[in-house]
Amino acid sequence: MDLKEIDILGANINDHWYYKSKANAMIQTLGKIKLVKVLDVGAGSGFFSKYLLDNLSVQEAWCVDTSYKKNKSEKIKNKSIFFQRTIKKNNADLVLFMDVLEHVIDDMALVKDYIKKVNKGTYFLVTVPAFNFLWSEHDEFLGHKRRYSLGEMENLLIKSGLEIEKSFYFFGLVLPIAALSRILQKSKTKKTELKSQLTNHSYITNIFLGSLCKIELFLMKHNRIAGLSIFCLAKKK
Repeated sequence: MDLKEIDILGANINDHWYYKSKANAMIQTLGKIKLVKVLDVGAGSGFFSKYLLDNLSVQEAWCVDTSYKKNKSEKIKNKSIFFQRTIKKNNADLVLFMDVLEHVIDDMALVKDYIKKVNKGTYFLVTVPAFNFLWSEHDEFLGHKRRYSLGEMENLLIKSGLEIEKSFYFFGLVLPIAALSRILQKSKTKKTELKSQLTNHSYITNIFLGSLCKIELFLMKHNRIAGLSIFCLAKKK
């Protein structure tokens, strides 16, 4: 989770349709995999690690982000969550890359680096923004380097040394709305100050968009056509 977006959403992040839906998709993607320890790379606020601690059998989470000013730890339901600027070896059951790879110049090098840090059989859950035609001011505001197709993401993970377990597009039902919004934005006069498209929505908007995403949870594993985001679950050989 990008720290820039925390400043926008604040305490409302847990109710925002986008992050709530992505967290639910994460839970469904992981399915019945038994997880005790999670390593969250580029974790920002630790939103997704906290969600796993709250909703699954995960007992411990390690959040790594170079933006942290210092190392610290917290407790959630008597479970430990650690915030670290860097980390060496780790015996995590799952490595999270939730919207991280699009921020770095050498995305494959980052994946390979963390493959070396964990044991054989460790799962990797990766999400990235989809399709370059959806590139917008929002991407520039967040410092993105690129967006991906599903094939590109799968190819990157395989070449890095992982085996793909599941891969699909998500946020397919809201894609037309988002695409129209970005087309309209591009047609406007260019602004001098970059801004995020992420905003605090009304209760009705959150319910409507969230409901579309709930429907999609039943279909997502078959979606290799289109969506705002890509989900890939992979495993270290």
